[in-house]
Amino acid sequence: MVDAGPQRPGLKAPPGACDCHMHIFDARFPLAAKARRKEPDALVAGYRELQHRLGLERVVVVQPTAYGTDNRCTLEAVAELGSGARGVAVIDDTIADAEIKRLTDAGMRGVRFRMTGNPELPWESLPRMAARVAAFGWHIQFQMDGRELHTREALLKNLPCLLVVEHIGKFLEPVGVEHPGFKALLRLVDGGRCWVKLSGAYMTSKSGPPLYADVGVLAKALVRHAPERMVWASNWPHPLAPGQTRPDDAQLLDLLLEWAPDESVRRHILVDNPAQLYGFQP
Repeated sequence: MVDAGPQRPGLKAPPGACDCHMHIFDARFPLAAKARRKEPDALVAGYRELQHRLGLERVVVVQPTAYGTDNRCTLEAVAELGSGARGVAVIDDTIADAEIKRLTDAGMRGVRFRMTGNPELPWESLPRMAARVAAFGWHIQFQMDGRELHTREALLKNLPCLLVVEHIGKFLEPVGVEHPGFKALLRLVDGGRCWVKLSGAYMTSKSGPPLYADVGVLAKALVRHAPERMVWASNWPHPLAPGQTRPDDAQLLDLLLEWAPDESVRRHILVDNPAQLYGFQP
């Protein structure tokens, strides 16, 4: 029997479709002091195979926690992936404006604040950093336990740049649409400067694949509420906590058939919204 190879998605991605959140890991680069663990190599060549399988053309490489503020691995990947790639960095207050300009020229478009576990950057630096990167057209890419979003809503609402919230709000336990944290997320989106990545459902779902229905409730509500502020992402190569099961990337793309049944809405999520947010040319 001939091996059919990895599953392909049922969703046919439109031209210009973008994966807005993935990581590259390469043992050539040293781990940060706060790194949670060493991840297996996940290189550009491997991601290119995934792009081909899913029919994706554009990508956003996000600096992983493993490398802290040393962005060399991510920058190298963006350069190798070419004009269809952008990046999100991790930088701190010691960075000079000239270095932010250099990172911008190299394709970086945001700075990541991952405020779960052992954060790389402190809360108090968030408003200062937002003010600095706004001048370069960057956004703040943000992650915290979504169940507490309402406690930080005022801070996030008043940032002087765009805000991009990771992983459907990253509710570490699935919640309903009436939860204060989710209602805060909707209000942030209503402000017109907040975007949400439809990604990572497998990380927090209790109901499991293929639909991750408990997290899917939130994804569907976000798409109905503001499809013009949603983007999709794989989170390849899926750094996992102990006990988690690695998802199938084709199934993750096919979740959009469930979350956004209208083909024109899916095109906005996969093509038009990322082009606007990350500055891809038509």
